[in-house]
Amino acid sequence: MHCNENLINYLSFGIILAGLWHLYQHKKCQTCYGRHLAQTPQTRLVPARLAWFLQESPALLVPLLLMLTSQKASSVGRMLLLGTFCLHYFHRTFIFSLLTKGKPCPQNVMLGAGFFCSVNGFLQGHYLLHCAQLDEQMSDCCVCIGLLLFYTGMAINIHSDFSLRNLRKPGEVIYKVPTGGFFEYVSAANYFGEILEWFGYAMATWGLPSLSFAVFTACFIGPRAIYHHRFYKRKFKDYPKYRKALIPFLL
Repeated sequence: MHCNENLINYLSFGIILAGLWHLYQHKKCQTCYGRHLAQTPQTRLVPARLAWFLQESPALLVPLLLMLTSQKASSVGRMLLLGTFCLHYFHRTFIFSLLTKGKPCPQNVMLGAGFFCSVNGFLQGHYLLHCAQLDEQMSDCCVCIGLLLFYTGMAINIHSDFSLRNLRKPGEVIYKVPTGGFFEYVSAANYFGEILEWFGYAMATWGLPSLSFAVFTACFIGPRAIYHHRFYKRKFKDYPKYRKALIPFLL
């Protein structure tokens, strides 16, 4: 398969515009899942574990399929970077989805997320396998720093998800204030970690597709972090005043 540069550019700019549109649309309300779920009799719900598995798996399976069907020999650098992307979604598909204790997810939200993961999986996979120019122009320093940021963000994300899962005792349905790790600095430490991941990945790959995904991620879960912060401050009168919403010491 040859590089389809026009398609890559259209999809990349489309993802950026989708992120900005979401940022504009959801400045007053959030996507209805999790604690922001506004259930109606017409809402079709999918169990959280099944929903996460189905919606996240395309972002893992599509790049793997592209790797298996590619007739072009791939360099170690390409496989390393694409493997980094797949590692995140392996964890989301086979570990996070099985451990989550979240609320059921609306079917339309799951389908929308699954569609996005399919498109993004193709975009990242096709770009790295057939379009990316991984040569001397790509600084080794940028790759190393980018991967360091990615794995640091992934560690923060995984640790924060672990902390959130273990806030409640079996059978409890109440909300509690998360503590420990980056929750000492921000209300949405898991979101901070994920945003750090994808901007690190964008730095390592140094391409428009990865940057577009990082921008989309920030636009999608950034406002959600602010809503979480407001929720905690409204619900808990003694909520730590120094704690920010998303970025330590800043926002």
